[in-house]
Amino acid sequence: MPGAGHMLQGDWVRALLLGGAVWACFVAGLSMGGHLFTVTGTDLSLATLLQVPPTIANLGSGILYVVCWIMGVGFADDPAHAALPTYEYGTNFLLVAGLFNYLAMLDAFDLAAGRKS
Repeated sequence: MPGAGHMLQGDWVRALLLGGAVWACFVAGLSMGGHLFTVTGTDLSLATLLQVPPTIANLGSGILYVVCWIMGVGFADDPAHAALPTYEYGTNFLLVAGLFNYLAMLDAFDLAAGRKS
């Protein structure tokens, strides 16, 4: 869950700032009609392998990605969403949310390990 690592350490300001930024990017990306990636298919073609990096980026969103996966939100290749002018921006916001959450996790780990004050 975005911001949980900082919350567990009692750093509420960082939890709200970093977790809130991840949540805001994720919600903005979905509202813009962005697409969440998942690796589909059983063949090991180039098209399947090219889905792995953005899937890893989306998985960084953690529980947000899992909830969307369970509910089926953001995964369908809907032509109506692809026609939106903000579709690509939304997809990029979803990718950035996951990657930013990876950075927030590393920051929480560094704080717990005593490498940062």
